[in-house]
Amino acid sequence: MRMGVTVWFWALTSSSSSYTRSGVIIVVVVFFLVADGTVLELDDSNFESAISALDLVLVDFHAPWCGHCKRLSPQLDAAAPLLASLKQPIVIAKVNADKYTSLAHKYEVDGFPTLKLFIHGVPQEYNGPRKADLLVRYLKKFAAPDVTLLDSDSAIADFIQSAGTYFPLYIGFGLDESMISKLALKYKNKAWFSVAKDFSEDVMILYDFDKVPALVSLHPSYNERNVFYGPFEEEFLEDFIKQSLFPLAVPINYDTLKSLNDDERKIVLTIVEDEDEEKSKKLIKILKSAASANRDFVFGYVGIKQWGDFADTFGATRRQNYQKWLFGIEWRSTLQFSAQKALMRKIRHLKSRSFLKDTRKEEQSRKELAAVSTEDEPLRVGRGDKVDHATSSTAEAESREQKAGEKED
Repeated sequence: MRMGVTVWFWALTSSSSSYTRSGVIIVVVVFFLVADGTVLELDDSNFESAISALDLVLVDFHAPWCGHCKRLSPQLDAAAPLLASLKQPIVIAKVNADKYTSLAHKYEVDGFPTLKLFIHGVPQEYNGPRKADLLVRYLKKFAAPDVTLLDSDSAIADFIQSAGTYFPLYIGFGLDESMISKLALKYKNKAWFSVAKDFSEDVMILYDFDKVPALVSLHPSYNERNVFYGPFEEEFLEDFIKQSLFPLAVPINYDTLKSLNDDERKIVLTIVEDEDEEKSKKLIKILKSAASANRDFVFGYVGIKQWGDFADTFGATRRQNYQKWLFGIEWRSTLQFSAQKALMRKIRHLKSRSFLKDTRKEEQSRKELAAVSTEDEPLRVGRGDKVDHATSSTAEAESREQKAGEKED
């Protein structure tokens, strides 16, 4: 096997004519490397050739002095043979980005370790788990068919079980595969897609739909389900898929904000003291109801206890016992974050901007959301650095307690 690795790197760095003459050798060696689960060590001389020769490659950009990198390395080594055994193998590669800085610069690596998944040569950020077994389960999504065909109740159950909880699932019941195949390809990196042809009435009861065709979306980790009965034109199908990619109430943290990068909707954020308190859970249920009625916004929440530093970015402190709503935290696709420091800096910038420029629509949104509150604490809604207080004696008292010059942003 060692000689095979040597031939692999020699072939990748040879001239184009030698590359052509060695084509058979490359294919054979790649086959054995993938089957064996060898972790590739890439550098300036062979990186591009390796990435172009393999369909799916998870690349670890690391530095020898990095403690986190040293802890991640054995997890990747353990995952490599498992990923290599998939029907569509996934290869793990490593790059010493501290040494090969041109690669680090080209692929916007500004922290260690940085993981990027290359799909047919196109890189995307890897935001999944980093323990070997969980990493394998997460990456199986990218090696799966665009649409999985299910022909029995047991096949449906097995599909849901094997899919895990990291991605939402879409199951078309009585739906022709051709109706979702295009969108399944478009959103393959974000969700599982399947079509069930044969199923019992028990399945209809279990997933709460009463007629076909129906497209059911599932969020296993949030125990949420949505049903779409049409119309099944592409425009309406895509709207449903996009709006169902996230749970009705999204827990906002570093990872979910990255996932929301491509979502064009504005975020309505509420900050609570503790996500696990009954009072907060009650509010989250209300958020879900509000989100169900208005999918034009992303309704999110963050607990100060769980994400104190993150919540402080929006002006919440432990001395302020309230829920606050922020309109229009606009997330543009040009904002890419791989380090927490950069993320915090960008959020502060976004926080200072004003959105919802249509005053009448904004005022209506404020009135509607102001009506959604807990009994013991008034809801405060606002935009940017301006916060409107719900009309109540409690709100007025809290307002008077604010220190001079303090802003609720």
